[in-house]
Amino acid sequence: MKQKTIGKKVELVGIGLHKGVPVKMTLEPLAENSGIVFYRSDLGVNIELKPENVVDTKMATVLGKGEARISTIEHLLSAIHAHGIDNLKITLDNEEVPILDGSAIGHCMLLEEAQIVRQNAPKRALEIKKPIELKDGDKFVRVEPSERTIFDFSIKFPHQAIKEQSYKFTFSTKDYIEQIARARTFGFLNEVNYLRSIGLAKGGDLSNCIVLDENGIMNKEGLRYKDEFVRHKILDAIGDMALIGMPLLGTYIAFAGSHKLNHLLTEKILSDADSYEIVSLEYYAEDEMMNYALQTQEG
Repeated sequence: MKQKTIGKKVELVGIGLHKGVPVKMTLEPLAENSGIVFYRSDLGVNIELKPENVVDTKMATVLGKGEARISTIEHLLSAIHAHGIDNLKITLDNEEVPILDGSAIGHCMLLEEAQIVRQNAPKRALEIKKPIELKDGDKFVRVEPSERTIFDFSIKFPHQAIKEQSYKFTFSTKDYIEQIARARTFGFLNEVNYLRSIGLAKGGDLSNCIVLDENGIMNKEGLRYKDEFVRHKILDAIGDMALIGMPLLGTYIAFAGSHKLNHLLTEKILSDADSYEIVSLEYYAEDEMMNYALQTQEG
């Protein structure tokens, strides 16, 4: 299995979820072993995708370097990771990745338009060798050794439209697009009003977010999946764990996990050399089904 990038430059213009301002996003190929790099064209600043460059996780995962910020990166990273892309330049002329419809499907479509191509260097993965867990009260995130890449997430909300939901997702690109990519971000009306009062969620509306009031879901079209809420949490987790910089071979398990816990988990994994091994996937074929590398089902 080889590293991947995109075959051509693509771009789109959208609105940022929190600042509500237009932003132009351009995706361009990068050479082998370059990784994922963000570039603020208005500031002339490159920001590499690394856990140490995360500067905020309150409402989204935010990268920073000096005064430059790149916010709400998780949906785009989730799609990039799901398509097996290793090397990519992401240029933005403002501080937020466009929210699009609140899911990752628009980013998937943009990547497919860019025509994903194989490179010559072998692909690598981070294989989990021992369990690692982080807790925050009754919330937790954990990774465990596994022959497959699995995301197993549970949530519990005191709202009639959510209640308790669990979903276990065994990774493949095809299944990601069908089961995860279309799940939208969600929020509660009272929280949205509060966020706007402090200058956030200015770009959020019913076209890019599931909004819940005390009576139920305000979106007239309803849900895309009956358990769309927990599926979106998996979408976010895939994007957040992409901060590791390569595919994760192991099982991720969470109850009420968050951007903050995911970020702390990536840091804890990488700080413990005994917890992982970097493995080359050079001699694995993409059409076999043994582990993460062989689960991508890409052409």
